[in-house]
Amino acid sequence: MIGSTGPIRILVADDQADVRTAFRMILDVQPDMSVVAEVADGASAVEEARRLRPDVVLADIRMPRLDGLEVTRQLAGECKVIVVTTFDLDEYVHTALRHGAAGFLLKRSGPVLLIEAVRAAMAGDTLISPQVTVRLLRHMTAPGSDRTAGAGPSAAAPQIAGLIEELTAREREIAEQVADGATNAEIGAGLFISPGTVKNHLANVQRKLGARNRVGIAAWVWEQGR
Repeated sequence: MIGSTGPIRILVADDQADVRTAFRMILDVQPDMSVVAEVADGASAVEEARRLRPDVVLADIRMPRLDGLEVTRQLAGECKVIVVTTFDLDEYVHTALRHGAAGFLLKRSGPVLLIEAVRAAMAGDTLISPQVTVRLLRHMTAPGSDRTAGAGPSAAAPQIAGLIEELTAREREIAEQVADGATNAEIGAGLFISPGTVKNHLANVQRKLGARNRVGIAAWVWEQGR
């Protein structure tokens, strides 16, 4: 059940056993997470999710019986579903978000972003792989583009209230790197600061911009003429 006490309970759905094993190894070592089940197809994902009531389901897109997009649609409102896929297609992103996905990650994004996505989902946020974010924002800010074309409310222009307080030079630098698609780890390495420090700066940036997440931060940067 969403919002349960104790570790975040996660179900991993992927038809590749090595991917399921890798995700379990990454997530089970986190003090606030526990993988409660692994399944190899979409129908089993829905069945086990309704039986076990995990907080988060990690769903691959291309699975037997039901794909991850249909899994997302069927489990909307019952648990948080994060789509994790190899396939970087706008159609998949739009459909996943329209069906209520709590995140969209590329498998090549790495373990840090996977962990961040789970925590973001539990906080009511939506984390999208930086590579996907940059491409979507370029599309949304292109002259004559329809910001909501092919997408539901969750995939529309990111919710952002506008500049509430001026950013510091470091905060603006970090915001610009977010808009370029950099992860927290990449930003930290480039600026010689820890990912935790980057995360704290981003929290300040979100507050000052009135942005819900890093997508909103990137949108603000692009709207400044990037």
